[in-house]
Amino acid sequence: MPTLPREQPEPAPLHQARQMAESFGADAQRYDQARPGYPDDLVAQVVAGSPGTDVPDVLDVGCGTGIAARQFQAVGCTVLGVEPDARMADFARSRGLPVEVTTFEAWEPDGRTFDAVTAAQSWHWVDPVAGAVKAAQVLRPNARLAIFGHVYEPPAEVAEPFATAYRRVVPDSPFRGGSARRPLEMYQAAYAKVADKIRETGQFHDPEQSRFDWERSYTRDQWLDLLPTTGGLTCLGPGQLAEILGEVGLAVDALGGSFTMPYTTLAVIAVCATTPL
Repeated sequence: MPTLPREQPEPAPLHQARQMAESFGADAQRYDQARPGYPDDLVAQVVAGSPGTDVPDVLDVGCGTGIAARQFQAVGCTVLGVEPDARMADFARSRGLPVEVTTFEAWEPDGRTFDAVTAAQSWHWVDPVAGAVKAAQVLRPNARLAIFGHVYEPPAEVAEPFATAYRRVVPDSPFRGGSARRPLEMYQAAYAKVADKIRETGQFHDPEQSRFDWERSYTRDQWLDLLPTTGGLTCLGPGQLAEILGEVGLAVDALGGSFTMPYTTLAVIAVCATTPL
């Protein structure tokens, strides 16, 4: 997750911030190259629970460049992407993923149903109530809604210079004030709220929450390649971005030019009921 400080009071829900939601395609190739994939165990968990045939049909919501979708394709799934940013969709198509360009809320299923609906690092851009209801409408009985994403916190020696530079360069940003670091518990609480919204539909069995811990090492260049793909930086001008990345680069240099970052991938997986609960 981007290590941006939070404003007080809380900003509007992210799914309403359409400019940011549809800004990631500014450099789709960088996004695809720099963003990490998802744990194989998570992919296997979703596929193993599919009620379909040997070739499960997956609908990937907010598919972006297709990072998660390609992992599901690699284990034998047929995947359709839904993505509001045409630039991201074009890149995904170039890598073999069929994509329909629209928001999930406005997407028309035209009678199509699926063995799984997935949302990888994208559900916060979807209306949580309308999204869960829409997912239930297109899932086959006993099919799964799987919502997942990463929590990642660089060391304080990297996070704090980033936050300081961001506040200086973008003083009117909605991501100002507060701490530069976001504890895992905050994201776990957010995923618990996602599970609550799914329960409220009355269309799913009780959602299960899963956690996958792993780590990845970053060189200075690798981290500076990833940062511009995160929300809050995708809309900055070149000069603003260069100033922030310069400060972060110096911080990573001070750590010897690299660091190892722990990742946690959180998931909420819910099975669609055969009849409303």
